[in-house]
Amino acid sequence: MTDVSLAGAFLAGLISFLSPCVLPLVPGYISMLSGIGVEQLRQGEQPKSGLFSSALSFVMGFSVVFIGFGASASAVGGFLRQNRALLAPVAGALIILFGLHLLGGLMRINLRAGIILGVVLVALGIASLVHHGPLFAGLGASHFFSLSIIGFLGPQLARWLNRDVHLRSQDTKPGIFSGFLLGFAFAFGWTPCIGPILATVLTLAAASETVSRGVLLLAVYSAGLAVPFLLTAVGLGAFLRFYKNFRKYLHAVELFSGALLLFVGGLVFFNKLTWLSGKLTFLNRFSM
Repeated sequence: MTDVSLAGAFLAGLISFLSPCVLPLVPGYISMLSGIGVEQLRQGEQPKSGLFSSALSFVMGFSVVFIGFGASASAVGGFLRQNRALLAPVAGALIILFGLHLLGGLMRINLRAGIILGVVLVALGIASLVHHGPLFAGLGASHFFSLSIIGFLGPQLARWLNRDVHLRSQDTKPGIFSGFLLGFAFAFGWTPCIGPILATVLTLAAASETVSRGVLLLAVYSAGLAVPFLLTAVGLGAFLRFYKNFRKYLHAVELFSGALLLFVGGLVFFNKLTWLSGKLTFLNRFSM
């Protein structure tokens, strides 16, 4: 049976590569991996040798980090599954929070407005507790308390995720070891930037039945991010032409990613993620 979660994790990796905080930096990374300046690359100068092996070690570097994240998230999965009804709204609210960030909604909320929104939602949560049930639209205390996260954390989170954090390997000589270090630095340096998409995959990993399942999800995510990097190393000239034509769509990719996270976050918030799997059962016909 085709696994919708694995397909989604791979798609998340591809979207991460096409995001505005990764795609424009790819020429710079290829430059560091090949030892050739960006301008020389754009003028058609090709690396003599070793670029693919350096690129392969680069993707291994960031894959180690992301897979480690997946193992850590799924290690606490048993606790999360036992308390799914209580924690699903929290996880959904966090994913919605990241979706709003990608859509630019959080930057429009200042600190004062965020606190007011959070306080109002907490008050509704307390009212739901006093009422001993949902207030309206099936929203109970856990839902209101979870949504208050958007108000209390939203403005600060938006500014943190917009930080320009650049980690670099100090070894500028191209090679397998320097490529691995650069990939390792990439994973940690750009986690705040690709965090909204990565966090969604980590949420799925945390809900996994076993640690190995969480590791598999993040391995597939890493593969989705790695494949375009490796294709770039093989066909550098084709990538530069692609980037020249595609960069005008970067904002559209960001908006699509934000809308997708809002949709998934809403399903998780109402504990209806299985509804999506049911709607995508047609994918089973493509199973091996």
